[in-house]
Amino acid sequence: MTSMSAVSPPALAQALPTPWGDDDETLRCVAVRQETADVRTFVLRSDSPRSHRYRPGQFITLALDIGGEPVRRCYTLSSTPTRPDALSITVKRVPGGVVSNWLHDHLQPGMVLNVAGPAGAFTAFDADGRLASTAPLLMLSGGSGITPLMSMARALHDLAIDADVQFVHAARTPSDVIFAEELALMARNQPRFRHSVVCEQRGSSAMYAGALGRLSLPLLQALVPDLLSRDVYCCGPAPFMAAVRALLQAVGYDMARYREESFSFESAAPADAAADVATPADASTTVAHFAVHLKKRGDQFECAAGQTVLQAATAAGLRLPFSCSNGVCGTCRTHKLSGEVDMKQNGGLRPREVAQGWFLPCCSTPLTDLVLDR
Repeated sequence: MTSMSAVSPPALAQALPTPWGDDDETLRCVAVRQETADVRTFVLRSDSPRSHRYRPGQFITLALDIGGEPVRRCYTLSSTPTRPDALSITVKRVPGGVVSNWLHDHLQPGMVLNVAGPAGAFTAFDADGRLASTAPLLMLSGGSGITPLMSMARALHDLAIDADVQFVHAARTPSDVIFAEELALMARNQPRFRHSVVCEQRGSSAMYAGALGRLSLPLLQALVPDLLSRDVYCCGPAPFMAAVRALLQAVGYDMARYREESFSFESAAPADAAADVATPADASTTVAHFAVHLKKRGDQFECAAGQTVLQAATAAGLRLPFSCSNGVCGTCRTHKLSGEVDMKQNGGLRPREVAQGWFLPCCSTPLTDLVLDR
């Protein structure tokens, strides 16, 4: 697709670009590309020359202000680190999605965003930029879940890595296939890169000659006869990934070789707080409760041992910001003024932030009474 609009590039710097460090970054949107009817790619670049280093498949976190409320949301990079001067995220408009709709409706070339990153472990590459395994790969994507796999595929193509890759993408209709032309180009340029599309319906594309229907075991085996010999990387909506797991398990696939990007932020919600703490079978056993005080708001609530701070706050009728509910995005990050917690995060905070007293209520259970800077 052609660019909808763009910002002129800055003059070339005399010095080498500064590497992307551990600090948050301010990036400017320099182009917006319409990929499909409801998917856009936003190209981001630093005003100062910057070399963005990351592993294909990783994500960044946007820190936005929407309607006066701070919101943090993670988006996988669809760009490749082999082209380090700019980053891109490819976003599907989600009905009711606060951030995806804001990006589609408001983000234009020239606007700046606060970005943290990169983070995430969903990648076929090691820390040195090489493929982590010599095994053939199967990349399975559904809808906008194509983004991390596209980042990996672009890196393979740019580096001319002769990897054995089967890339299978599922979409609603042919017009909903993201990056269709680029994937076809990769397949022409790389003899061992094969690309297949599975569409639920033909839609308005009368000339479409690919597979129709939902991805099934017979169809997957027809597309990838040596399925059992491949490392699988999967990303898509939760039902899509659940179906893929079921298909693989049905044929005895070694699930230790299966990897997926499993978080979705637009529809995430905290687990039912009432079900978080089991009732003791022994009536003489008591469950410890800790007081959580929100200093700025003046509110206080109780949190049971084994219950996350976010779940306890929700049960008490208090609204704290959150998104992923599993310690990935950092949306709920809160400064802890006193007290101790057991935090099981998944990359939402950097080590230096934890050392400064920040924690994630969505994945932290209290060990003592807490005073929070909220």
